[in-house]
Amino acid sequence: MARIKDIATQSGVSTATVSHVLNNTGRVGVETREKVLKVAAELNYKTNKIAKSLKTQRSYVIGVIVEDLTVFNTPEICDGINEFAEEKGYSISLVNLRLFKRIGTDFTKTDVLKEMIPKVIDQLMENQVEGIIYIGNHPRDVTEDIPPVSVPIVYTYCYTTREDDCSVNYDDKSAAYEATKYLIDLGHEKIGLISGLINSIPSHDRFYGYQTALAENEVLFDPGYIRTGDWKIDSGYEMTKELFTHPDPPTAIVALNDLMAAGAIKAIQEMGMSVPEDVSVIGFDNREFTAFYSPSITTMAIPLHEMGEKAMDVLFQFIHKTGSSEQPNGNVQLSCTLVKRESVKAR
Repeated sequence: MARIKDIATQSGVSTATVSHVLNNTGRVGVETREKVLKVAAELNYKTNKIAKSLKTQRSYVIGVIVEDLTVFNTPEICDGINEFAEEKGYSISLVNLRLFKRIGTDFTKTDVLKEMIPKVIDQLMENQVEGIIYIGNHPRDVTEDIPPVSVPIVYTYCYTTREDDCSVNYDDKSAAYEATKYLIDLGHEKIGLISGLINSIPSHDRFYGYQTALAENEVLFDPGYIRTGDWKIDSGYEMTKELFTHPDPPTAIVALNDLMAAGAIKAIQEMGMSVPEDVSVIGFDNREFTAFYSPSITTMAIPLHEMGEKAMDVLFQFIHKTGSSEQPNGNVQLSCTLVKRESVKAR
């Protein structure tokens, strides 16, 4: 096995210089750096992480706890975490709680989570992780479910109310405002809303964004244009049928997730109308199927990859105390992006 001393000898530099190059520290000239890296590659040098950990008292490992790896938001967030971690020389220890498989969307069943979390955290601490990123299934307060831990922790797609905790999420209110304003700008004034579960914070925030857009653009708010679904495609279908019992039906619908948007389109087509010629539909989430649906669905894209990168960035600042003079805290909110496709048309 090649050693740093072997690389130094063959490169004609000191072992300290080789160490700086391999660890991306210190100031080393471009030519010297390239020469050292070339020799290291020729000698098939492999970093001894155990020896490095003993010397630096760092494991260079981050724990990532995901509530369920099969939920649509999780893979892209994990990819963002992984990309940033790789750039900084960290590896990931991933734990999948499989919470959606265990309790579905009933987050009142917190006993399951409370029982699992201490065991998972102990497992990660045994692996000497330097910090933890916790990824929720659904944006919600997990303060009562996750106990304080002795290493830095950052929450994403969820949050806590603890003063010193930091979370990385997206701005639901602004996203729903932008979606509604887009329809208003296209001449729509009768805009239906299919909300998610009534006890969901995203449902409330997105409803507020919808209402604000109407008010600021002097469009009359009609409670008859509001329906409450359950995030599933069937509820989008059923709630759309109900919306069209209104004496003056909507010309556009904002569905607060893509599944309900798909259900809405199906209902509209079954009633003998066309999307977007008769009714425009906007979804939320930018799930993969929306680009291939017929018609393809205009939607608000959640910045999942960026959330993963930002969560890792914040955790890295916690660990290394870089950035501002104080450790980062509070709730970071990233902006969503309107993805314009075929399901929306000017009135």
